[in-house]
Amino acid sequence: MGLIMLVGQISLAAENNENDKLPPLRKLTQEQTKVAAANYKKYCVLCHGEDRQGHVNDHAPSLRSKSLFESGMPHAILRPLSYGRKGTAMGGYLDEVGGPMTLDEVWDLTYWLYEKSGVERVALTTNPVHGDIDHGKVVYEKECASCHGVSGEGVTAPALGNPSALAHNSDEFIRYAIVNGRENTPMIGWKEKLSAEDIDNVTAFIRSRASGWVDDKPVLQQLPTRDQYVINPAGEDPDFALKDGIFVSSEDLLAALQARKKMIIFDTRVTSVWQVAHIEGSFPLPYYSDFNKITKDLPKDVQIVAYCSCPRAAAEYTVEKLRKLGYRKTAVLYEGIFGWQFLGYPVTRRDIADIVD
Repeated sequence: MGLIMLVGQISLAAENNENDKLPPLRKLTQEQTKVAAANYKKYCVLCHGEDRQGHVNDHAPSLRSKSLFESGMPHAILRPLSYGRKGTAMGGYLDEVGGPMTLDEVWDLTYWLYEKSGVERVALTTNPVHGDIDHGKVVYEKECASCHGVSGEGVTAPALGNPSALAHNSDEFIRYAIVNGRENTPMIGWKEKLSAEDIDNVTAFIRSRASGWVDDKPVLQQLPTRDQYVINPAGEDPDFALKDGIFVSSEDLLAALQARKKMIIFDTRVTSVWQVAHIEGSFPLPYYSDFNKITKDLPKDVQIVAYCSCPRAAAEYTVEKLRKLGYRKTAVLYEGIFGWQFLGYPVTRRDIADIVD
């Protein structure tokens, strides 16, 4: 099922419900619950935490926040889980975009998270919230920018200016979060500190960050095979000076690539974001891989560099696993791929096609 159809069905359900409380979501079977819990542990714990507490890595939001789960629509969880958040470390886990999960598994994990939250969902409308955008910007810069970034890019809190998030979260969803905050996070409820008018103004300002965004449909690249682990197999070994015995700088990695040094570069993010953009020659090896299986074809005498986008958590996790398996010539790209791109260093990007109804 494509993105537009998926979101359209969810939005229609919201508009047709006029009750103060929404009906419970589909109850999972015992087997579905077991699989969903296992998928959470495999794919989500690294950043969101064993107890869904969030902010373990890359300021990943809490997934046990009462206000998040009671604010109605499953797409608040389903959409980023399926398709990721562009410009952030959150990749898409749906197989449609190159992730490891089927649509049924993504739905079941979403329902599992709602069940674990134990809250009743509040019916929010999909009506726009009207406010003074210019005044909302002033309030935002005073009260919100230190955590969410001047342009909504996210600093120590989620990116509110993320176009893909704004395209699929209603104004009332945004307003509800401002009013009530997010439990178990630094995000307080502003209902006692801001007037209702100012909350509307900030909501309108945040909504204005979404203008001009067009979604695209990925044209998935063919994944490399294990005989393609090593790049520049005829080259010399790189001689990296590792910081703290583990970190290699983007500058040194670029120099090694330009000198056609022999090495292996692992992209440890979910494969869907390798599909979007990756360092040329990198091999997709997600942090949740079965590392015991890869050792059959993975040489121990070739320098391995791992990178991710958070900027190092998944890469460090991967390198720690490899070192326990006897791989000593391993390093982590210190700046991560976002830092690499910020420095203006090259990446290979996927092809895209316009989404059509």
